[in-house]
Amino acid sequence: MPADRTLNQLRATCRSADPVRAAGEGDHIAGVPARYVAAPRDTAQAAALLRAAADLDLAVTFRGGGTRQDWGSPPRRLDLILDTTALAGVVEHAAGDLITVVRAGARLDALAPVLAGAGQKLALDAPLPGGTVGGAVATNAAGPRRLLYGTPRDLLIGVTLVRADGVVAHAGGKVVKNVAGYDLGKLVTGAYGTLGLITECAFRLHPLPAAVAYVARTVDDAAEAGRLAAAVRGAQLVPAALEVDAPVTGPATVTVLVEGTPAGVAARADAARRLLGVDATVADRPGADWGRLPWRPGDTGLKLTVALSGVPRLLADARAAADRHGLPLALRGSAGVGVLYAGLPGTADPARVAALVDTLRAATAAAAGHTIVLTAPAAVRQRVDLWGPVDGLALMRRVKQRFDPDARLAPGRFVGGI
Repeated sequence: MPADRTLNQLRATCRSADPVRAAGEGDHIAGVPARYVAAPRDTAQAAALLRAAADLDLAVTFRGGGTRQDWGSPPRRLDLILDTTALAGVVEHAAGDLITVVRAGARLDALAPVLAGAGQKLALDAPLPGGTVGGAVATNAAGPRRLLYGTPRDLLIGVTLVRADGVVAHAGGKVVKNVAGYDLGKLVTGAYGTLGLITECAFRLHPLPAAVAYVARTVDDAAEAGRLAAAVRGAQLVPAALEVDAPVTGPATVTVLVEGTPAGVAARADAARRLLGVDATVADRPGADWGRLPWRPGDTGLKLTVALSGVPRLLADARAAADRHGLPLALRGSAGVGVLYAGLPGTADPARVAALVDTLRAATAAAAGHTIVLTAPAAVRQRVDLWGPVDGLALMRRVKQRFDPDARLAPGRFVGGI
């Protein structure tokens, strides 16, 4: 079918030419160019577009703020990018129930002040400016506050999903205790858009704390930072976050975030300071790199997970492994939940990076964890399996088959080529 006829059919589906256009130079996913871009304004329009894409046998990948488009594997084929940025705004904010329903294209950094007006927050960090609600859910991305509040999978209580055939499905509800269909929300969270398009999300909210304190101490190396983090984790502080930042060179920093009433925060901050040592500082704002990922666009970014008891050892082993392979490795992440992120320069030798990934996978596997390559230059991608060994892959393939039997949604983007 000629390209102009396909474009016209997609536009006819929307009853307007505005939401659909030919792809431009910047319209690609992980380096794979698209043919068309559509920006539906509501769930009904998104459903119509996906029905048309199914009839035309178009491969579709979803895009929000574009902050994580280089995460995961490149799609095997790509015809249509469905852009969610027009699906923005708050559908409902039931402040009395601590619930909000937001559209997938809503930016996290724009949502925060809206909720703050009611003294509430969606406890999801935004490590990448411009990231959307849908992107956070699709990748299950979480920052420092995951220690106390959890990940998107934990905060999501309802979802509206458009399947590959254009059928709209609803799961969960606007009540925290409502579990009807809740598993669908869990299923699509972290699936990288391979099971359907998320158009609306219902989240449980939390009150804004009356006071916060960031207690930080700088130490000589990552291993010492890991030991201090373990000491804090073993105490009864109930921190909102416990972060370790170990840059390529120089000292490492441990930061503890406590939230609550002014008197309670003051007491817990003092206790954290005693645990960290006399050199610890207390502030009401975090450092400049708080919650940021330790890499830049074009670099290699890794996610390392281990059991909590394995965090100090992983910090030491990761730095030692990088030194053996002659690579500069930056580490930053949540020592309180066993999730660390690691960054390597995009100019690093691809063969050495691949060897380091193998070493890190052995280290994390020994501590009941995994090493995932979230993003990397093409030369590194050619040498490594981004996802590594994953339990339950056969089941995941069956789920994909049920939701997207023709494999047209983000084909190949997820684990095992799903």
